[in-house]
Amino acid sequence: MHRIAQSWLVLQLTGDPRMLGLVVAAQFAPILFLAPWAGVLADRYDRRRILEYTQVGMGLQALALGLLTLTGHVTGPWVLAAAAVLGTFTAVDGPARQSIVSDLVPADQVVNAVALNSANFNAARLVGPALAGLMIAVWGPGWVFVVNAVTFAVMFFALTRIRLARRPRRANPGGMRDGLRYVRRRPDLWFVIALAGAVAMLVFNFPITIALMVSDEFGADARSYGLLASLMAVGSLIAALIQAQRNRTDLRLVTVAAVSAGLATILAGLMPDIPTFAAALIACGAAALAMMTAANSYLQTRSDDQHRSRVMSLYMAVFFGTTPIGAPLIGLLAGELGARAALIVPGAASLAVTAGLIAWYRMRTRGLLA
Repeated sequence: MHRIAQSWLVLQLTGDPRMLGLVVAAQFAPILFLAPWAGVLADRYDRRRILEYTQVGMGLQALALGLLTLTGHVTGPWVLAAAAVLGTFTAVDGPARQSIVSDLVPADQVVNAVALNSANFNAARLVGPALAGLMIAVWGPGWVFVVNAVTFAVMFFALTRIRLARRPRRANPGGMRDGLRYVRRRPDLWFVIALAGAVAMLVFNFPITIALMVSDEFGADARSYGLLASLMAVGSLIAALIQAQRNRTDLRLVTVAAVSAGLATILAGLMPDIPTFAAALIACGAAALAMMTAANSYLQTRSDDQHRSRVMSLYMAVFFGTTPIGAPLIGLLAGELGARAALIVPGAASLAVTAGLIAWYRMRTRGLLA
């Protein structure tokens, strides 16, 4: 709901797709720089306690943005600053949130847990955007931010009720460099992290591209925007439920999902009207979720406990941190060539990068590269 309202608010205030790209970049830029350090924290300290602190920070950010909007004092720079604050707390939150899954369930159920968590997340995405679109149309985006602030309070209370067994820790679990050395020795982990980052940078800018297609290509309103985002979540939910039945994942699944995401994005950019665009978004949602779940579960199940948070922090930094690079480019591309180009061109580029990474991995594992 927050992201839908934020994107719509920026378009209302500025009408500039480049500004929308900058706001999305501001939200994700801190992840690129802070997530690796946050992974060190999550390996050293109580992950549940870290999550409690981040809920408070993100809740206060949402409340402040909501009050600014409701009182009429919000401007483009205020939204930009709020997005940067949210990104900072998200950077600290991410590694602990991802790796705590392995503290909650046995090792042989991690893949199922990641998929079920994704199903729960996408069930919320199914309802949230449509509800946000309705709230924006009736009351404006300010109340969406206020409602989001309340959800963080609920999450904080839930975290206080969780009791985890104490994890055995090394006297010195190492720092970020130790985590980088661990991943560098594992070409399969490098491949998954790099592939996820490339697809995220080029393809996973749907808050921007859907908003631009709705407003520029189809001339629809906020309710249509929310509905289309919800339909994308339908595909994600279907894929998550299918993934939840698996007890393992492999590199083939990660690769197939990445290729599917690129193809589905190109298809969405070619659709002539809202009904066909909606159908393509369902495919985009399924492919995107399959990619995220496969990459996440592969990294969690193939990393040892001492390095898991740092591996996940690198994944978070690359997966979400590349968005600040892709989002402004998507906004610029849309401003110069139109909303459809913002889907078709990045989708084709994603396929090209995926092919290059496959070739690199095969040469590396066959000893053709050092």
